[in-house]
Amino acid sequence: MTDIEALDDGRYTAVVDAVEDRFATVFVERDGEEIGNAVLETDALPEKARRNDAVLRITVADGTLLETEYDADRTDDRAARAQNRFDRLSERPPDDS
Repeated sequence: MTDIEALDDGRYTAVVDAVEDRFATVFVERDGEEIGNAVLETDALPEKARRNDAVLRITVADGTLLETEYDADRTDDRAARAQNRFDRLSERPPDDS
């Protein structure tokens, strides 16, 4: 697990994996590559992002989470892609007869 304190200064994408009690586990990405995860207090997240699969843009400086911004478009796009994959996998294979 990577804590926010271990991240270099900069902007990242974070995806909420799970929310339990007052904490959210997020996967942190940079340039499309997952670089770690962190556990954040839900109070540090925008209200709309306090749910599984929410996508955020976060800013880190000096090991501190400075800014979190909910990305509604990327969250919706991610949900649509997941639903499309599920739909394709749930289709019956063609009949060979």
